Amino acid sequence: MKASPLAVALALTALAGSAIAADLPAVKAPPPPVFSWSGFYIGANVGYTWGAKNAIGSFAVPFFDNDPFFGAASAAGATVGVAPDFNGAIGGGQIGYNYQFRDRFVAGIEADIQGASVQGTISGARFAPVVNQPGFSVTTVTQASRNLDYLGTIRGRLGYTVYPTVLVYATGGLAYGGVSQTVSTSHFGNWAGDPFFPASSDAFGFSWSRFSDTRVGWTVGGGLEWGFRSNWSAKLEYLYYDLGRVRSEGLVAFDTNSLSAPVIGGAGLVSVESQTRFNGHLVRAGLNYRLDFYKPPIVAKY
Repeated sequence: MKASPLAVALALTALAGSAIAADLPAVKAPPPPVFSWSGFYIGANVGYTWGAKNAIGSFAVPFFDNDPFFGAASAAGATVGVAPDFNGAIGGGQIGYNYQFRDRFVAGIEADIQGASVQGTISGARFAPVVNQPGFSVTTVTQASRNLDYLGTIRGRLGYTVYPTVLVYATGGLAYGGVSQTVSTSHFGNWAGDPFFPASSDAFGFSWSRFSDTRVGWTVGGGLEWGFRSNWSAKLEYLYYDLGRVRSEGLVAFDTNSLSAPVIGGAGLVSVESQTRFNGHLVRAGLNYRLDFYKPPIVAKY
């Protein structure tokens, strides 16, 4: 049986096409996009802060005194240390820039500011005997409070990607915050018996001092950030901050002439200086959105 010319032509064409296809290189699929940390980002955070050193220490000395024994007792009673709590919630926002280099390293800078609900108040009492008045003592009641209204930082960041989408980093830089402290003292004269607020106590002196300002200090810490989408990441961060020591001064004006007989009257001033340090720890969680995340070019090889 003879093959027709048309069938022979079709068979030769199919064989030629197969030979040409076998000689062509395979076309590779484009590689998947590579995650990159480079670019600007904005975000929000929420956390909790607690104080590292909470004590407010007050030191008093007689300034003017025509009855040195009452002045000495008043100063001794006003020299006291109290430690109000300094814990609370904190939350705000951040903005920053990252640059990824040498495949796994990431360097950047970040600025943030948070509002704070951090305050603490405490009262303490101390008494001291009046040497020239047997059976009589001076009780000083001290009430102290301190507040953190807001906290911000400007920090550098340096990290390493343990996985393309997981960044471990250290951070440090400048910290600033609005802080205040208030210290008040009340002086009472007490006859023998219970030295703390007996029924026969007489008030004869009071002082009040306040400090309120924006303080600048430093911060250091570290964190872990996870890029769960091409331009979204979540982080968990710890910071230690130190805004430095603050001081406030007040005067106690006392007049013992109003005290019940047979107390010998006197008048004078006692200088009270109160100091504390505004430092603490901060743990917070945050969410970042990269505005111009970097996508490497995709090149197909043939």
